[in-house]
Amino acid sequence: MSHLTKSRAAPHREPSDVEGEVVTASDFRRLALALPQVVEGSHHGHADFRVGKRIFATLGLEPEGYGVLILRPEEQATLTKEAPTVFSPVPNGWGRQGATRVLLKKVTPTRLKRALQVAWNGKTMNR
Repeated sequence: MSHLTKSRAAPHREPSDVEGEVVTASDFRRLALALPQVVEGSHHGHADFRVGKRIFATLGLEPEGYGVLILRPEEQATLTKEAPTVFSPVPNGWGRQGATRVLLKKVTPTRLKRALQVAWNGKTMNR
């Protein structure tokens, strides 16, 4: 009599909201693409996420461990004040215009979802 074991597919991994749980670029991508009408494109050879032609997030700084959100300067100020170890302006003129780094290894999934929603709202409300 042979013994057969069914192999089970690994369950879909949802990032937890436990401090120290590392959010990956794949998680960033999945959360961005879960927002309505979002498509993934490419900007300067890096993944971007857009509504229509308006980019609201990118993985342009992924090699350094960051995602990037395109926010209004006042939204950036709020996030960087609330969580300065997680959010910071991109270090150049883009940062002064609202481009905001998200340190993936420090952001929780819930905080990232909320921040992506803010960036997404900024592009969908001004269409």
